[in-house]
Amino acid sequence: MAKSINQVILMGRLTRDPEQRTTSGGKTIASFSIAVDRGGDSDAADFFEVTAWEKLGDLVIQYLGKGRRVLVQGRLRQDSWDDKETGKKRSRVEVTATDVTFLDGPSDGQAGNSSAPSAPRSSGTTSKSDDVVIEDIEDKPIDLSEIPF
Repeated sequence: MAKSINQVILMGRLTRDPEQRTTSGGKTIASFSIAVDRGGDSDAADFFEVTAWEKLGDLVIQYLGKGRRVLVQGRLRQDSWDDKETGKKRSRVEVTATDVTFLDGPSDGQAGNSSAPSAPRSSGTTSKSDDVVIEDIEDKPIDLSEIPF
């Protein structure tokens, strides 16, 4: 019998800026949602709520904003509860991220988080430490005995 697997990989854009909260135990949680295009000819998309915990959540808060493209890997979690106002049973499925890959550079995102750091711009002057010399690389086989490990 095969063991159970709960893994999801999604690539899309953030639909809103991430929101940060802290548990009573002091752990950081970042919550955000992403839109994943269905592809084909339609403009339809699916929307997923995502949570990222602790250091991963800190990175999401620091570097991501609405419109940024991400690749999210994680697992699905379903929550059920009774709505206090209506008394009806409610449920939702959420992605708990185990890895978030930022697909846009600091200036590539459509909106981006204004507090995200950007790469320093070149002032037009160069110093000797900035110069990079690339030598021609010979296209010969590598001698494996020369590798020190």
